[in-house]
Amino acid sequence: MYIKTIEPDEAKDDIAALYTSEIASMGRVMQATQCWSARADVIVPIESLLHQIRDGFSLGLLNFRLITLVAAKFVPSSYCSHVYFHSVSSMIGRDQALAVYRDFRKAGLSTQQVEMLAYAEQISRNASEITDKNIQRLRDVGFTDINIADIALAASYRNFMSRYFDAVGATIEPEFLDPDDEVRNEISVGRKS
Repeated sequence: MYIKTIEPDEAKDDIAALYTSEIASMGRVMQATQCWSARADVIVPIESLLHQIRDGFSLGLLNFRLITLVAAKFVPSSYCSHVYFHSVSSMIGRDQALAVYRDFRKAGLSTQQVEMLAYAEQISRNASEITDKNIQRLRDVGFTDINIADIALAASYRNFMSRYFDAVGATIEPEFLDPDDEVRNEISVGRKS
């Protein structure tokens, strides 16, 4: 980490509660969480926004994580790519997750999921190029405006988070790194882990 953050044993009040909750659920405080503690006034609202977007996501947790994985790849963010590759692998299996990561268009996903991920990719590459035609493609495969807003929120949130993590030097925790060096290198799309 490039900046000074609040260590778990130094945390107080809201930050201590946030850290304690993360330790209880994950066994550790992730650098992705800890890096926000440099701005102690924003860590709780940032985490709250993540939970609000993810927990109320109209397309389910798997699709939220698929969007996050694809967005992270195109930011590009090694940190988030590794974390979400690990997360998606636990839900659909490593081989399927790797197929999605390599080319979601050829990974055996539904037409809806492919369109969803193409939109997330476009948001990450250059959202200013999105037009009504792109939105109509989403509607044509059955997405509602709420679904479209959720896809845009999930991808945009990941862009924001991933860029901040890289900017302050968050490093990937070893348990999120794939044991295969070739896969690990492939997923390291930005800063090398």
